Amino acid sequence: MDPILYTVQSINGDYAELVTDDGQRHSITMFLLPEGTTLGSRLKQENFLWELLD
Repeated sequence: MDPILYTVQSINGDYAELVTDDGQRHSITMFLLPEGTTLGSRLKQENFLWELLD
Protein backbone atom coordinates (compact mmCIF):
# COMPACT_ATOMS: atom_id res chain seq x y z
CA MET A 1 0.00 0.00 0.00
CA ASP A 2 1.41 3.39 -0.99
CA PRO A 3 1.87 6.00 1.76
CA ILE A 4 -0.68 8.81 1.99
CA LEU A 5 0.36 12.24 3.32
CA TYR A 6 -2.10 14.30 5.35
CA THR A 7 -2.21 17.70 7.03
CA VAL A 8 -4.31 18.21 10.16
CA GLN A 9 -6.80 20.89 9.11
CA SER A 10 -8.79 21.07 12.35
CA ILE A 11 -9.32 19.32 15.67
CA ASN A 12 -12.87 19.06 16.97
CA GLY A 13 -12.92 17.43 20.39
CA ASP A 14 -11.76 13.84 19.99
CA TYR A 15 -11.61 13.98 16.18
CA ALA A 16 -9.13 15.40 13.70
CA GLU A 17 -10.09 16.57 10.23
CA LEU A 18 -7.31 15.68 7.81
CA VAL A 19 -6.75 16.65 4.19
CA THR A 20 -4.44 14.97 1.66
CA ASP A 21 -2.17 16.92 -0.65
CA ASP A 22 -4.71 16.41 -3.45
CA GLY A 23 -7.65 17.68 -1.35
CA GLN A 24 -9.28 14.44 -0.11
CA ARG A 25 -10.77 14.86 3.36
CA HIS A 26 -10.63 12.29 6.17
CA SER A 27 -11.94 12.36 9.74
CA ILE A 28 -10.26 10.20 12.41
CA THR A 29 -10.24 9.91 16.17
CA MET A 30 -7.23 11.52 17.84
CA PHE A 31 -6.67 8.27 19.78
CA LEU A 32 -5.33 6.60 16.61
CA LEU A 33 -2.90 9.40 15.72
CA PRO A 34 0.66 9.72 17.05
CA GLU A 35 1.27 11.57 20.30
CA GLY A 36 2.10 15.21 19.63
CA THR A 37 -0.30 15.60 16.69
CA THR A 38 -1.60 19.18 16.61
CA LEU A 39 -3.23 21.58 14.18
CA GLY A 40 -1.08 21.81 11.05
CA SER A 41 0.85 18.58 11.73
CA ARG A 42 1.97 16.53 8.74
CA LEU A 43 1.14 12.84 8.96
CA LYS A 44 1.95 9.80 6.87
CA GLN A 45 -0.30 6.76 6.78
CA GLU A 46 1.25 3.57 5.45
CA ASN A 47 0.12 -0.02 6.04
CA PHE A 48 -2.52 1.22 8.54
CA LEU A 49 0.18 2.90 10.68
CA TRP A 50 0.43 6.64 11.30
CA GLU A 51 3.69 8.58 11.51
CA LEU A 52 4.12 12.21 12.60
CA LEU A 53 6.43 13.91 10.10
CA ASP A 54 6.84 17.36 11.66
